[in-house]
Amino acid sequence: MLLVVTYSEAARTGLRNACRRHDDQVVRRFGRAALLEATAYGAFLALRLREAHGDAVQIERTEPFNEFAVVDTAVREAASAYADRDARSTPYASFAAGTDHPDPEAMKRREL
Repeated sequence: MLLVVTYSEAARTGLRNACRRHDDQVVRRFGRAALLEATAYGAFLALRLREAHGDAVQIERTEPFNEFAVVDTAVREAASAYADRDARSTPYASFAAGTDHPDPEAMKRREL
């Protein structure tokens, strides 16, 4: 997919209009940003916006996040357990202390 991010009002208007006219190329819209299909036409739309608005348009190629391929089982289980915790106000560091769940500081240093 192509992530198109806009940084000016004119670029946002251009992105909104492109998404409306070519909704078959839009995976998802986020206001100032949109995910476009990774097709030649999706690239054409993104590049056309950049040509019209210069640095006010950023284009990045993305790929879907496959949690089962890139994230350890321990991290997935910790996220699930934390979502099901009894006290919603408990921060993760306190929740994980004294358990087998990964330490938040260690997770911050470890790349996917």
